[in-house]
Amino acid sequence: MNSIKKIKSRRALIFLTALAVVGANASIAEAASKTITCYKGTSIKKVTAAKPKCATGWSTKKPVAVATSKGTSIAFSGTYKGQITMVWSSSNVKATIKGTGSGETSGLDELTGVGTAAPQSQCEAINGTGTLGSGTNTIALSVVSTAKGCAEEAAAPTDVNVTGNATVTGGTGKFAGATGTLKLTGYFSVKSTTAGTTDNSTFTVKIEGNVVTK
Repeated sequence: MNSIKKIKSRRALIFLTALAVVGANASIAEAASKTITCYKGTSIKKVTAAKPKCATGWSTKKPVAVATSKGTSIAFSGTYKGQITMVWSSSNVKATIKGTGSGETSGLDELTGVGTAAPQSQCEAINGTGTLGSGTNTIALSVVSTAKGCAEEAAAPTDVNVTGNATVTGGTGKFAGATGTLKLTGYFSVKSTTAGTTDNSTFTVKIEGNVVTK
């Protein structure tokens, strides 16, 4: 009888000892296992070890996301027709234009602008700024200094042919922050260049190129 009790006691002791060992090993394993996250550029990997550390070139510091500009290039090609008013002085001419456009204008169907020139010969540089569109969505233009207006005749009345480029300097609405370069090709008529007179005429200009939006 005593032998049976001793056997049972030994079995119970062995069982409890085994449980203790398993629990201790589990605790040791848990204490030894530590996982960290390592970063290198856009790559991410996890490292698990007793004393984990990132490999050379890797860091536990998460990189800060850098905003990138993803521009969309829009093909632009419109023909604008309207009125040009020229005010002549003894030294220069100041012009204002307003017209409507057709073609691939992205909804920018109105053109307004101002410009100046100091005619001394049949071909002279044109300076000016303009706006395509109206209301919420517009594009701002600045005529590049190499743009020229060349008269067909040495004296008025004559037609003046315009060639050159305009830089897109920004915009509003969906064109906010727009950039690009647009080619200008057009013409208008001059009836008189007498100082002190105001000349009203019509103009036509084709504007084409690519507008990049943010």
